Amino acid sequence: MAWCEGVEAPRLLIAPLPPITNKGEDIIGNANAEGCLLSLRHPQSGKPACYLLREGYLQELHWFKQSYGSWFLGDYACEDGSLYISTPIDPIFVLLPIFEEARMKKASDQGVFRQLDEILYVDGYPGYQHLFSVAKDTMNMVCEVKEIGSSKFFRLDNSRVLAWLCCKVQHLKATLLELDKNYTAQEEGETLKDVISILGEYVKDEPWLMLLCSHLKLDIEETHKETTKTMTGQIFLENNSESCHTFQSKVENGRSMTSNRRQSKRPKTETNSQNIKDMFRRVTRKGTS
Repeated sequence: MAWCEGVEAPRLLIAPLPPITNKGEDIIGNANAEGCLLSLRHPQSGKPACYLLREGYLQELHWFKQSYGSWFLGDYACEDGSLYISTPIDPIFVLLPIFEEARMKKASDQGVFRQLDEILYVDGYPGYQHLFSVAKDTMNMVCEVKEIGSSKFFRLDNSRVLAWLCCKVQHLKATLLELDKNYTAQEEGETLKDVISILGEYVKDEPWLMLLCSHLKLDIEETHKETTKTMTGQIFLENNSESCHTFQSKVENGRSMTSNRRQSKRPKTETNSQNIKDMFRRVTRKGTS
């Protein structure tokens, strides 16, 4: 049921405000793309994922839903209690896989230079076309760029990607030390493993994580073990409600087992005691007689 004219399925979205800029120009390049949802490939799994593009800033969309819940939006009630949360993401993470494919690198050479409109044409994913201005402003950090006349040609460069990943490692390490003081008590190598496991959620093992681990002199298999430990010890905001239902069923099963155990020990019934329901029935009968 629509709660507002023209809106058939309202949803609640929590999104950060984009930074305020003094640029008068359209930083997206297409005014119709402001605040639009884009279906793009997840940089690690390659599966379809939803992103929010707002005023030139790309945000990753997460979905969380409890078993039961609704939202009050003004004077209306939204039956769907789902919660959508968008968080900023470095667009290089999202663009890295398609730039890797576009250069068509072989063992004997470094690949070819291509224009952005060619690179951003991904069959089945027209959302990449909205990232033209974003890619133009960010991908020169990890690409070689050649200008021929008024045209620019891009080719991904491994050494630049490695330098960019190393910057991410340093930033993540500093953030972990700031957020959790326990990291200060452990060895730097263990902290680096945690950092690599976090990056592994957004970049593929081959070639990027292997290249990074080789540079940092880490065993990539050890980082995978750390990832498994982290996933078993934390509860993530997943894009399905299966975990919620599973958790609820475990709780309900635990309650049922506890109740069965309690039922085995029946309380002793006191003599000359009366059921409170019978007392109310008697009062009702007297009142109606």
